[in-house]
Amino acid sequence: MAIVAISRGTFSGGEALARRVAERLGYACLSRETNLVEAAQTYGVPAADLAVAMEKRPAFWQRMVGERTAHLAFVRAALCARAQADNLVYHGLAGHLLLPGIAHVLRVRVIADPDYRVKAARHQQELGPVEALAFIEKVDRERRQWVRFLFGVEWDDPHLYDVVVNLSRMGAGSACETVARLAEQDEFKATAESRRAMENLTLASLVRAKLASDSRTRDVELEVVADGGIVTIGGQTQSPAVDKAIETVARTVDGVMEVRSRVVFIPVYPGT
Repeated sequence: MAIVAISRGTFSGGEALARRVAERLGYACLSRETNLVEAAQTYGVPAADLAVAMEKRPAFWQRMVGERTAHLAFVRAALCARAQADNLVYHGLAGHLLLPGIAHVLRVRVIADPDYRVKAARHQQELGPVEALAFIEKVDRERRQWVRFLFGVEWDDPHLYDVVVNLSRMGAGSACETVARLAEQDEFKATAESRRAMENLTLASLVRAKLASDSRTRDVELEVVADGGIVTIGGQTQSPAVDKAIETVARTVDGVMEVRSRVVFIPVYPGT
């Protein structure tokens, strides 16, 4: 079975399409907002703070490097924990970028013409036409900057998606059937290899989130890779205590059988 990741712009109709596709396929449906709440509950972060942090512009993140790493780790770990079982429709901003290297993820981009989006914004937010358009453009601009800063890609690059659905041109029923039928094709069915990749990504994400939630290792920029229970951690630290704590914390995660540290200790000399 597949994972369907629907990337939706505000007021583009992606949320309603996701629910419809999930019902058609008999899959669970997970929104970006619900995933944030689950991440907040799991890792003890206020949901409101996590939601705000995941929407701030790059200028904010450049001042809050440690929090950026921690929040992204929490969100990815929460999504991986749900996605590991497949049969999932996730809708939100760039969810497929949180699941890199997983072949059974169907990457869907939902778009709509400005008139469609303005009409939806006016209905849901009770805005005038000028205010609605300004709001949509502001949100799109901030999301584009967020994706570019965190992932180094352009949110609307068609090469990042398997299919682009324009709800201004296609009815909800046709769009649902298009996405559902694609999800049922062999190209997007989970295989033994893609399941192993999902298991490895999940374990690496859980370890990274655990490191981000521990006071001893929270502020260290680390890269975590897992392969069949063997976890390799790379990065730099100026503290021998932190170097030791990294392996200790990683070993507390279920499924970790071995930890291989590639963390480089860089001593600080007086006067430097």
